[in-house]
Amino acid sequence: MFRGSRIGRGDPVSASAVRRREVFSWCMYDFANSAFTTLIVTFIFSAYFMQVIVGDEVRGTVLWTRAVNISAIVVALTMPVLGAIADFSRRKKRFLLLATIQTLVFTTLLFFMQPGMVVLAVILFVFANVAYEGGQAFYNAFLPEISTSRNMGRISGYGWALGYVGGLAALGIALWMMGALPENGHLNVRATILLVAIWFAVFSIPTFLFLPERGIARAVEPGTYVREGFRRVAETFRHLRRYREAAKVLLARLVYNDGLVTIFALAGIYSIAVFDFTIEEVIKLGIVANVAAGLGAFGFGFVNDWIGGKRTIAITLVVLTIAALLGATAETRTGFWIAAILISFMVGPTQSASRTLLGSMTPEAKHAEFFGFYAFSGKLSSILGPLLFGTVVGVTGSHRLAMGSMVVFFVVGFVLLMLVDEKAGIAAARS
Repeated sequence: MFRGSRIGRGDPVSASAVRRREVFSWCMYDFANSAFTTLIVTFIFSAYFMQVIVGDEVRGTVLWTRAVNISAIVVALTMPVLGAIADFSRRKKRFLLLATIQTLVFTTLLFFMQPGMVVLAVILFVFANVAYEGGQAFYNAFLPEISTSRNMGRISGYGWALGYVGGLAALGIALWMMGALPENGHLNVRATILLVAIWFAVFSIPTFLFLPERGIARAVEPGTYVREGFRRVAETFRHLRRYREAAKVLLARLVYNDGLVTIFALAGIYSIAVFDFTIEEVIKLGIVANVAAGLGAFGFGFVNDWIGGKRTIAITLVVLTIAALLGATAETRTGFWIAAILISFMVGPTQSASRTLLGSMTPEAKHAEFFGFYAFSGKLSSILGPLLFGTVVGVTGSHRLAMGSMVVFFVVGFVLLMLVDEKAGIAAARS
């Protein structure tokens, strides 16, 4: 699965060769962090927050979407500069380690949240989610260094697929824990939070041991890092015309990712509010969703290398539009399950191909900075969608209308994607 690759002429990678162990170690971080997004953001803690900590489906949905909004704003405002600092200092792995530690600490503290502790739960989740999303930027920045233009799609797909395998395994263990542990004080649910922290900590170890930081770290004053970070971001904006195709990718992703992130993050809440799922059934939904997403990410990784990132994303957006409409109008659980599986099958390919498309347009000296902008677009796209979803639910009380409103993001994102000249963007990065 993971082949050592020699860098071809014109490829944006600086190393002469990449070993299998490096690729596997990079992919293991996807395996490790998937427990957080699967159990905390999407399926278990979000439902626990709505049903138990808040105790009201409508108010809980609104508050949860606001918490996602706040963390998204923080990440959007900080990641481009932090990414530029990581590039300048050549310490991406150190930044990744700090983000991982912050995620682990605040995730562990969520274990102590009880009914009524709404404000504290929101604060802890925001700190954990900001660190998790920030770490993604530094992690993604390694992709152009361990791949070539011929296999970047596959390697990105391997990472996403392995991530969904991790999410699936974590969900399976969580389902067992919920049935085996005492229900007093919701211990059986809260214990899954500790599972996330332990899972993330243990399985991210190979990344920090075996994924090399290419280039010699710069030892300068901290103030120099900050000034250089802002200077490099300003320089990128001054030369934006040179990177206009990459900017178009970020803009398109900002829009279509809004709908995708919102649907996936609120899938558990939606299934409970509309189809009366129990938390155990939500976990089963998560297991099926992760299987479908993993298969989609793995299979479409090869499609990505064959037809290119732009066409791959376009295919997924068409399917996502159809599936979202089906999910919003389905009257039976069967219809909802079909929609959920279709959406899940497209989630991995959309995210993986987006990462690959930007990676192919990233200059060698700006990997973390560009993926900082990638995090920026991703987090901006985590603001309007949840805000619209929460507002529609708050005003109308209808989760179905809120789900249907997400389709507009896929349609507009598709139109913007069609304006991207993929070949020109890759040529600009190599020049």
